[in-house]
Amino acid sequence: MIVFIRVLRYCSLLLLFVIGGCYLKDVRWRPVRPARKTTYNVYNLKTTGYCPCKSCCNWKRNWYGRPVIASGPGRGRPKEVGITASGTRAKSGTIAADTSLFPFGTVMYIPGYGYGRVEDRGGAVKGRHIDLFFHTHNEALEWGVQYHKVKVWPPPPK
Repeated sequence: MIVFIRVLRYCSLLLLFVIGGCYLKDVRWRPVRPARKTTYNVYNLKTTGYCPCKSCCNWKRNWYGRPVIASGPGRGRPKEVGITASGTRAKSGTIAADTSLFPFGTVMYIPGYGYGRVEDRGGAVKGRHIDLFFHTHNEALEWGVQYHKVKVWPPPPK
């Protein structure tokens, strides 16, 4: 009987892995690093934190219970929570920046945060200001507003 239960556990885990394989490839963590032997520039940037919550990302639920944009020109339009302006899912290392200065794909190293990639833009993120993604609102608040010398690697040419 014990052998049967163990075999059943292993088979169910294997089945879960096979079924969830496509989902799991998106969950895996891939470190953000610049290309080897590329030059970088150093900028003094204002850094703040954000998370996928309602107050950080300007969304609310409509009376159907679906997330919509809370204010501004897109007010009331559907909002995909956790999806960046570049179309990727926000995760650790996602940076929101002014894309006229730092286009999508720009890699940055922020002391105390680590490496990140510009994949988002924010309404209040203009000029030499970047917004760093955190998983919780408390982590974003703890980061606060800081000024750092940030190493910036431009995205590779297309």
